[in-house]
Amino acid sequence: MEAVILYIAVGAGSGLLGGLLGLGGGLVTVPALAAWFAAAGYGEAAMHLAVGSSLAVIPFTLASAVVAHARRGAVAWPLLKGLVPGAVLGGLAGALLVGGLDGARLAVLFGTFLILVALWMALGRKPSPGRQPPGRVGQAMAGGVIGLVAAPMGVAGGTLTVPWLAWHNIPLPRAVATSAALGLPIALAGVAGFLITGSGVPGRPEGATGWVHLPAVAALAPAAILTAPLGARLAHALPVTLLRRIFAGFLVVVGLRMMIG
Repeated sequence: MEAVILYIAVGAGSGLLGGLLGLGGGLVTVPALAAWFAAAGYGEAAMHLAVGSSLAVIPFTLASAVVAHARRGAVAWPLLKGLVPGAVLGGLAGALLVGGLDGARLAVLFGTFLILVALWMALGRKPSPGRQPPGRVGQAMAGGVIGLVAAPMGVAGGTLTVPWLAWHNIPLPRAVATSAALGLPIALAGVAGFLITGSGVPGRPEGATGWVHLPAVAALAPAAILTAPLGARLAHALPVTLLRRIFAGFLVVVGLRMMIG
């Protein structure tokens, strides 16, 4: 029962973030699940299960958020179509290759990047008025980088997608909505990769399929679905400056956490 209560609470938090900031909630889900699985004695499997399970919850979280954003006409569908092909390939590749990555070095580099992006957003630096998103090739390449970085970390890529869209003069609420939509294919591709890489690995707990802990996902997902629309409503109700600062604050927290391990 204690585990179920924890999963529901974490799912509610991830859903709220998914709707508010265009994230999949992995910034909450991964550390919470990793700590819980480690305490449960899952050993070296704890982190992989946390990332894989987080990715499995993201489609539920973001599907609910995207519906709420789409009803307001906030999703930039043409841009989304350009980003998706690269994001799917990058997400799958990232999940398949995560076992061979130098995790510590990548964490420091990515953490530094997040803090720099946070400073830019917090200061309100605006791109040149004439800057527009690149063509389809450039969009596909951007999607590929976002998916490649996001999936191994169990997140939907909003920490990269939102700043990238904002830098190309996409209004922040619209960037948040489009980021939420892009997180769906990234998460699905990442889940596929973690199901493959975790298949047949010894030492996984009961209820695990690949690197996905099904009981955790079953409790997390409904809570996330319920709270994601609330986050989406807040994203459209809050002032843009406040939303920018909230997002920057989350980037700083995550960046520092990754840098110090």
